[in-house]
Amino acid sequence: MIDQAHRTARAGQELLQASGDVITRRLEIVADGWRDPLKADLRELGLMGSEKVEALTASASAGLDGAVSLAAAATAVAARESAAAQGALNAVLTARNPAEAALAQGGWMTAAMGRAVSDGWAFGASMLRLQAETLAPIHAAAVANSKRLKRKPRRV
Repeated sequence: MIDQAHRTARAGQELLQASGDVITRRLEIVADGWRDPLKADLRELGLMGSEKVEALTASASAGLDGAVSLAAAATAVAARESAAAQGALNAVLTARNPAEAALAQGGWMTAAMGRAVSDGWAFGASMLRLQAETLAPIHAAAVANSKRLKRKPRRV
C-alpha cells in the first residue's frame, strides 16, 4: 500500500511538471499564431481542448467505476456486520446465564473490532488504487504531450 501511495505521489509530481511544460509550450504556440495566423499550428491548437476532454472523461469514468466498487464493498460490509450483530444478539438472548451472555457479547465485539481494522485497511488500499486509476489518464496525456512538444522546434 505504501508503494502505491509513493507511485501515485510521484505521478502527481510528474503531472505538475509536465503540465507546466505543456502550458508554457502551448502559450508559445498561441503567441506564434497571433503573430502570424497563416502559420499557426492549427493541429496543436485544436488538440488543446479535445485532449483535455478525452483525459478528463477517462478519469471521471475510472472515478465512477471505483466509487461504484467502493459502494458495493461498503454494502457488503454493512450486510455482513448486520448479520454478525443479529447472530450476537440471538446468542445473548438465548444465553443460559449472564456470564454466557457477556461471553457472547464480548466475542462479537472482539471480532467486530478485528473486522473493522481489516476493513479499514482494505478501504484505504481501495482509495489509493482509485486515486491512482483516476490520475492515470490525465498523467498519461500530460506526460505524452510534454514529450511530444519538446521534440518540436520552436518557430521564430
